[in-house]
Amino acid sequence: MDLSYAQNMEDMHLDMVFANHGPGFYIDVGGGHPVADNVSFRSYLAGWQGLVIEPQTQLHRLYAPVRPRDVALDVLVGRQAGSAPFHVVDKLHGFSTTVEAHALGATGFGTSYDTQTRTMTTLAALCRQYAPAGGIDWLKIDVEGAEEAVLAGHDWSRHRPRVVLIEAIAPGTMEPSHQGWEPILLGAGYSFAFFDGLNRWYVAEEAAALATRFPAAYRDWGSVRHLYDHGLARDRADHPDHALASALMGLDPAGLPLVDRATIFGFLIKNVGADDLHAPASSAMLDRFAHLWLGGEPHGYEPASGVGQTLQEALQAMIATDAFRAALGRIAAAYDGGFIMEG
Repeated sequence: MDLSYAQNMEDMHLDMVFANHGPGFYIDVGGGHPVADNVSFRSYLAGWQGLVIEPQTQLHRLYAPVRPRDVALDVLVGRQAGSAPFHVVDKLHGFSTTVEAHALGATGFGTSYDTQTRTMTTLAALCRQYAPAGGIDWLKIDVEGAEEAVLAGHDWSRHRPRVVLIEAIAPGTMEPSHQGWEPILLGAGYSFAFFDGLNRWYVAEEAAALATRFPAAYRDWGSVRHLYDHGLARDRADHPDHALASALMGLDPAGLPLVDRATIFGFLIKNVGADDLHAPASSAMLDRFAHLWLGGEPHGYEPASGVGQTLQEALQAMIATDAFRAALGRIAAAYDGGFIMEG
């Protein structure tokens, strides 16, 4: 499934830049929902892992069940450690921000916001604690107007992501917003490499060869499939997770990643006979269940790995995979991923 999860195909451009790189490490500041409009999820499914910063509690709590290899923190990142007001925008999660003027502007779209006092740390402190010895491959920043503060709170001499991408359009207005923060990057030895219409991309001087991997122009939107084109999984037979969503009818779709696996498993096997569950699993049978439960996107799951186990054991192993967690995340995303679909 050649599926883009990101808002503006950032994940596909990252694939181009890091082609043949192998699993690496990312930092995603302002991760949002772990699946919907998410820049790092496609990398995660390819075996990468990283540090995700998402201070919205209702979104942060979804990371552990959907993306257990990542470290996900619900803190703010800014110029200095301490605390700061955080304005949480209802439904339109992508507008939540430390800049109240931008949260206020989001009310023009028919939403509201709540102000909370939250813990703030710095990017430098996070890198000291979490950056691996092999370095940071890419850093993404999307903090709705607070980009300069995040950049100013980093030690660019010690921890140098190879590629940095930053949302460069002001929330709500679509006006360029990079003038205030770009000098920090340029002064730290980074060169502008690409503008995708929403984000500006930069490459560290010591990784200059990566700059040649960016496309000459923005990639054609129609060249890939997009998650939100599929709509609600339960309603669309062409949705990759339609069969799974239908089998889980009766559970809250937005909260599926949080449902305990015993409950999930009970829903999935309610029409499978006890004799079948205790019989040896065949590859053909596991292929059929994988097609129904994994949305045609195995992410490393091999049905042959369950041959020799009972069907129950093999199916329980199947629902413990990245592929199954991703399927639950895709179903949930359409209900509360920041692009609300009525249905």
